[in-house]
Amino acid sequence: MAMNRTSHAVAHQANTPEQPDIHLTEKIGYGFGDFASQLLFCTVATFLTFYYTDVIGLAAGVVGTLMLVARVLDAFVDIGVGVLIDKTKSRHGKARPWLIWMAAPFAISGVFLFTVPNNGTMLTLVYVYVTYILMNVIYSSINVPYGVLNSLITQDAYERSVLNIFRMVMANVGATLVTFCTLPLVNILGGGERGWIFTMSLYGAAGMVLFFVTFLTTHERVKPSVVKKDVPLNRGIKALFRNKYWALMVVFAIIFFANNALGGAINIYYAQYILNDHNLVGMLGMATLLPQLVGFFALAFVIKQIGKRNAALAGCFVMIVGSLVVAIQPHSMILVMTGLIIKALGTSAIMGTFFAMLADTVEYGEWRSGIRTEGLVYSAGSFGTKAGSGLGTALVGWGLAIGGYVGGQSTVSTLANFSIQFMFIYLPVIFCLVQIALLWFYKLDRQYPDIIKELQSVRELNH
Repeated sequence: MAMNRTSHAVAHQANTPEQPDIHLTEKIGYGFGDFASQLLFCTVATFLTFYYTDVIGLAAGVVGTLMLVARVLDAFVDIGVGVLIDKTKSRHGKARPWLIWMAAPFAISGVFLFTVPNNGTMLTLVYVYVTYILMNVIYSSINVPYGVLNSLITQDAYERSVLNIFRMVMANVGATLVTFCTLPLVNILGGGERGWIFTMSLYGAAGMVLFFVTFLTTHERVKPSVVKKDVPLNRGIKALFRNKYWALMVVFAIIFFANNALGGAINIYYAQYILNDHNLVGMLGMATLLPQLVGFFALAFVIKQIGKRNAALAGCFVMIVGSLVVAIQPHSMILVMTGLIIKALGTSAIMGTFFAMLADTVEYGEWRSGIRTEGLVYSAGSFGTKAGSGLGTALVGWGLAIGGYVGGQSTVSTLANFSIQFMFIYLPVIFCLVQIALLWFYKLDRQYPDIIKELQSVRELNH
């Protein structure tokens, strides 16, 4: 039993604590934070590998290794940021101030990524490593606290799901904008490296403004039930590893976001070499992202009926169906678009529930150990999302290298062609099967209401 017997007895007499209403303005404002994030994150996930291989001329295998190395280093950065968030004390809270502090560095880091000197392979390689790792450090410093904010706004499980849906809707609007508009915008602004620099400058400025809006419209309300003083790092980490659902969500994040990043990074190669027109990447992106918006609007009702975990499970099966539709005829634009639309509907069920499920593990961890560490929980969750994204992007680079891909050519070898199709169609199915296996062991949805009652009882006893 996680809490003591007295608190457990009181918990059974208590009603579920009422949570303050979250107004529409706050939900939209919270969502703007992920719109801002996607202006950098989606650009990097969708175009950076292509930019490095086909504009700068780096070898695909080298780029793949870069993506993975940076994400591994991110593990330490994210934990450090999580510790700092848990120690942050200000009149604005513990997570919101970070949105202001890191908004300008966030904007500048994206410009640095696409300002690559062409002074020899070694200097270029050093530059891309430094700027890519720097971008990830800065991204962690604003995205981890942004994620933590969900768990600090409310403890109501359904309201967290709704906040997460608003977040994902805005994220998809941002990602759709990036996918559909980036290449045309680069061409309008001069093409080549010049076009990319101006485009990232616009995206950075817009992202900075949107993070300010998130800061101004959100409020931190949730306080610890048991431990209210600073938690030493070693105690926080020990408590974290007693949280089985947190561990499950971290592994799930790595697999799902690897799957997601794989799809984003391979699209441009699939359009160029399988569908024979790289300009179709915008259409593929739209088929991947716009249907998710439809899915998000239906998701709140679905979650109310079957819960977050079951909604995510259903999403995994739908994603598999979408991939198998593409497999029927990989060169048919109609079937490719149909399959991507089906996959997108499945993806929306996972995107719309994952961060809410991760937020719920904060309360489970507090219930198990008496220690509430939102920063550490989300830093590890953020590592899962970014490690997965790095793995997915790295797999594209490695898969292309195994297929003998050489950037800038009008045609590719049969092996490279097969490699592109395998990564676009069949590898996502394998990832989905692993996702299903992981979700099968997630049972927190059923326990959560009782956990909240018990934590509320302990809070009342302590007061």
